[in-house]
Amino acid sequence: MERVPNTLMEFKNWKFSSGSVADRDFKVFARLFKKYIIQNIPSNSKLVNFNRGHYYVSGFIENGGKYVYFSISDVRYFHWYKNILIRTAETERDYTGGNNYYTTLDDFKQSVANLMR
Repeated sequence: MERVPNTLMEFKNWKFSSGSVADRDFKVFARLFKKYIIQNIPSNSKLVNFNRGHYYVSGFIENGGKYVYFSISDVRYFHWYKNILIRTAETERDYTGGNNYYTTLDDFKQSVANLMR
């Protein structure tokens, strides 16, 4: 069995397995990504919804009644750390929301804070 990274940064150049169900490597990645999001959101914000899909993740962050939706596309084909979709949302279930913006993992916290203003 191949060793699976145990830090989010080790997944930057990882070649994910592929199949009809998400494999162990993606499940580990999703757990680490969620942990990173929780630790890297603006102060007084909270992660209110997190979804692990078929090689993608998405969720909502809330602060004072304002919501931001985030999503990363299929990690098997896209640089997840360079292209994180973010946009304003009306609720924690508003998947259509406002205009699309893209940010990087490094700029995620500041980009979310900018949308919440």
